[in-house]
Amino acid sequence: MTTWFVSRHTGAVDWLRRRGLAVDSVVQALHPGMVSPGDTVIGTLPAHLAGEVCARGGRYFHLVMDVPLSMRGGELSADDMDRYGARAEEYRVERVASDPPISAADGKGS
Repeated sequence: MTTWFVSRHTGAVDWLRRRGLAVDSVVQALHPGMVSPGDTVIGTLPAHLAGEVCARGGRYFHLVMDVPLSMRGGELSADDMDRYGARAEEYRVERVASDPPISAADGKGS
């Protein structure tokens, strides 16, 4: 079983190391085919990739923090991440439908 940390941000990698979280591999990108049953993935994956991790039998921990709008889009340091309450929360993500029809008029399926 492998624990993956997925991030392209040096501040996030520094934050991880300061926490002493044990990971086997730090990667900038993760292809779901890299994940085996029992693996753990920590990061900020898009929903469809997090769903694939879960479908392959992996556990997904989303890196969550409460970043003010004025600080979004820029690089955050490990100190910034602490300031904004960074934490890894486990989610189970499952695709419900492959292509649900959505009406542009009401936002509901037809």
